[in-house]
Amino acid sequence: MDGQAAERAMRAAIAAASGAHGRTSPNPPVGAVITAPDGRVAGTGATAPPGGSHAEVLALRAAGERARGGTAFVTLEPCAHQGRTPPCTAALADAGVAAVHYAVADPNPLAAGGAEVLRANGIEVRGGLLAEEVRSGVLRAWLHRTRTGRPHVTWKYASTLDGRVAAADGTSRWISGERSRAEVHALRRTADAIVAGTGTVRVDDPWLTARDPDGGLAGRQPLRVVVGTGDLPPGARVLDDSAETIHLRTRDPGEVLDVLGGRGVVDVLLEGGPTVAGAFAAAGRIDRILAYLAPMLLGAGPVALGAAGVSTITGAHRWTVEEVTMSGDDVRIAAVPAATGA
Repeated sequence: MDGQAAERAMRAAIAAASGAHGRTSPNPPVGAVITAPDGRVAGTGATAPPGGSHAEVLALRAAGERARGGTAFVTLEPCAHQGRTPPCTAALADAGVAAVHYAVADPNPLAAGGAEVLRANGIEVRGGLLAEEVRSGVLRAWLHRTRTGRPHVTWKYASTLDGRVAAADGTSRWISGERSRAEVHALRRTADAIVAGTGTVRVDDPWLTARDPDGGLAGRQPLRVVVGTGDLPPGARVLDDSAETIHLRTRDPGEVLDVLGGRGVVDVLLEGGPTVAGAFAAAGRIDRILAYLAPMLLGAGPVALGAAGVSTITGAHRWTVEEVTMSGDDVRIAAVPAATGA
């Protein structure tokens, strides 16, 4: 199989993984494609919810006998350990595949070593195919959680060009455009938890739910997390039965993430106001920023980020811009901490 065909197969595996994103935590969202010896796609699979089959097993099941002598393309190195399910290396070897291409090596010491096991079974193994695309995409949060032991936090906010998140009278709907809001709901559908502060809940009464393009509630909802010592209004929308909500009476981002990590949360979307965002920034607990800048000016009103532990320019939190794109009329900026680039 030539390089272009191999990339097409891996991109199909990435697409399968993206379809599972948000349904697999604490397991990684992995995609797999099996091609027959003639190069045609014989089976595709993606990680099932916890307790279900891994991507490779589902792809092999779909391929059947066409997998024998074929090639497996997997976004993450196949696991070599017995967990709630048997090792994927054994399934690949038993199916008689001739080669395995994976994008990213498994950093989990309990599951790593799959490549060596496959080679010991006479299977050709190659790693690194479209690795950066996978590492910075669908596996970003899981790789972070595995490496650091804590959930990955994306701070999402929308502001005007002069950094205002609301007008002087408190009105904020709508700063961002329709397309940006649709993207945010797509992001919520893949998150495990959405975090906001008690102040935001009292002032804005957000619902913090993920909606489908038609405006209805998505089939799977992230955990709604309200942080802060203040009480919540009895009629707050976050207290309805659309999704589970927990109220953590703390202002400490580390404590918040410890609780969420203990619940198996991998991917956190931080949507709180300036105070909560500032606290997470000061604690060094923001791993990615997604900023939507609307082409308008207000000149007054609250800003996106509150006190973040910076008193002089040399103490500024430095970021590396990953991507700048248009989202309708808005500018979307994605950035990661400059110190780590991850």
